[in-house]
Amino acid sequence: MFAEKSKKSENIVPGRKPVAELLQENPQRIDTVLVAREEGGLMGIITLCRQKRVRFRLVPRSELDRMIPGAHQGVAARIRPAECADIDALLHAMPNAPLPVLLALDQVQDPGNVGTLARTLYSLGGAGLMVPKDRSAYLGGHAAKAAAGALAHLPVHVAVNLGRALDHVAEHEIPIYGAAAHHDAHDLWKLRFRFPCALVLGGEERGLRPGIQSRCHTLVRIPMGRSVDSLNVAQAGAILLGEMWRQINEYTAGD
Repeated sequence: MFAEKSKKSENIVPGRKPVAELLQENPQRIDTVLVAREEGGLMGIITLCRQKRVRFRLVPRSELDRMIPGAHQGVAARIRPAECADIDALLHAMPNAPLPVLLALDQVQDPGNVGTLARTLYSLGGAGLMVPKDRSAYLGGHAAKAAAGALAHLPVHVAVNLGRALDHVAEHEIPIYGAAAHHDAHDLWKLRFRFPCALVLGGEERGLRPGIQSRCHTLVRIPMGRSVDSLNVAQAGAILLGEMWRQINEYTAGD
């Protein structure tokens, strides 16, 4: 089921006129526009979405009925729950974070995984989170619940194009590490991370996309003590971030 029932009405804007006004005046606030398949007269909304580069989904009208008790006229906009952090401000603040790591997620689509990763990152002192605008989990109720409040405090940059955003990170001479299961990737326990840095985790099904993997300066794998298919992305992220935290604290203790 695509639509997640929202307990917070402020995250949903229903109705044709309000959604059209939002698309015209403040499209960056919109995560997704939901359009009922069975409803007529909504091509204007769809055209606006395309013009403003706002993603939209065609859903059964019953989904909107479950999400919105009142009249919705076949359309609703799902609002981003938090302001998007400016990438330059985030990079500037990175060296002062207890764990100077920017965590980037490449099409991680389970909101529970995103929320769990945000909670781990925040608790270890991470600098911030970066997610792509499209094909990424909605940072709404489910993700917020898994994050246990971390998403309200952790800087989150929503990148229109994750590849170009990583190029921008590299231009600031920040090393980019990518998690991969390749045998030729560096063994996590033998790798010495350079800080501040970025860590990129791939989606649940396919891992890092080739275009994103090619932007990583170093690939790192987690050695397995037993044969298993793979670790959940939230589990892998916790192991990688935990080792990064250990290393940064070891460096600090040695100063």
